[in-house]
Amino acid sequence: MSKEVKKNYFTTGQMRNALIQIEDKMVHSNWMPNIILGINRGGCIPGVYLSHRLKTAHEVLDIRLRDHTVKPDLRTLEKAFAFQKKILIIDDINDSGATFQYILDNFGKREDRIRFAALINNKPSKVKVDYHGYEINKDEAPAWIVFPWEDWDK
Repeated sequence: MSKEVKKNYFTTGQMRNALIQIEDKMVHSNWMPNIILGINRGGCIPGVYLSHRLKTAHEVLDIRLRDHTVKPDLRTLEKAFAFQKKILIIDDINDSGATFQYILDNFGKREDRIRFAALINNKPSKVKVDYHGYEINKDEAPAWIVFPWEDWDK
């Protein structure tokens, strides 16, 4: 018999608070992006929200490692980097770190021009993000985080 995984529902208000925390951390680190790349799909909504708040461009970075067989596409990142942009790559959660690790393995984190952000950082993740709103530890308290855009009925 399989054990039911606990679900924690992340609200739109929590998302907005996390984005304010991320912005504050960027301000205090004296670094602001010229473009925000939201990782498809979880990073798209936070990326758009943050791009409006910062009045900067947003594009989608198509990296879907879970539940997809399509090869990730880094052309948007390559183009932004070629145009000398400071790039913030954002996702909803830095869970295992696999998505950010894919970027590091296949593109690198060149100079000081690319930084990573997540609404939620899972402390045991194999990749450290530069900015996050909330921090959890799934090793100590396992749970599935359900974001507002994932559950229409909540």
